[in-house]
Amino acid sequence: MHATALESTQIHQTVVRLIKDDITALEVDAFVFYAQPDLVLGTGFGTAISVRGGPTVQKELEELAPVAAGDAVVSAAGNLKAQHIVHAVGPKFQEDDIEGKLRATVLNSLKRAEEKGIRRIAMPAMGAGYYGIPADLCARVMLEAIASYLEGETGIKELILCVLDTPQYNAFQAALTAIR
Repeated sequence: MHATALESTQIHQTVVRLIKDDITALEVDAFVFYAQPDLVLGTGFGTAISVRGGPTVQKELEELAPVAAGDAVVSAAGNLKAQHIVHAVGPKFQEDDIEGKLRATVLNSLKRAEEKGIRRIAMPAMGAGYYGIPADLCARVMLEAIASYLEGETGIKELILCVLDTPQYNAFQAALTAIR
């Protein structure tokens, strides 16, 4: 799968782009991984991080775990193209206050990235897919939180929304259009 910039906009001083790609293959300062509280790299992108990043990533995570729901921590990215991984622990479908929890997770991910001086960050459709958060809800809440964060003073110059499939892409494209 090749990255294609199909949609972009400017929020304050930050370029926000929407692409369909494998987030673990991007050349960015950091990407966000939707993690478990124990930070064990399991299936899906967790496997990709383990295999491509090497054993040092999980070793570092053992020192950072556990992480409270709604919060995030930053690790090195091992042998991946990115320098860092922001491990965000967010809500799963049908939890109470899913929107508030997702918003907090997005904001804390951006704060942790900013604390590390990250300028280019990629974020997935957080909680969509495996965790069952509907793509349209995920896109709306994420973009509201991102827009709110980027309106303030930030060193983040580029934020890439990296989704896996067409339904996620369409949901984020609609949400991007709504915040313009």
